[in-house]
Amino acid sequence: MKTTPKSPLRDIVARNMRRLRAERGWSQEYLAHECGLNRTYLSAVERSEQNISIDNLYRVAQGFGVESWTLLKSE
Repeated sequence: MKTTPKSPLRDIVARNMRRLRAERGWSQEYLAHECGLNRTYLSAVERSEQNISIDNLYRVAQGFGVESWTLLKSE
């Protein structure tokens, strides 16, 4: 099986998700509910273990109430 090297963008998305969750005081469970996604999937994304699709990036951004690019922006 061919593996693709992990992109630094995956780490940026993970960091931004953790930061936004912490700022709001949300659990992963609450974020999952707000996004309509599985908590274990979001947990893997936050640990940079799982790629996130454009569609799911949009759903996460909507759950946070931010623009999608916010999750892609390096601080």
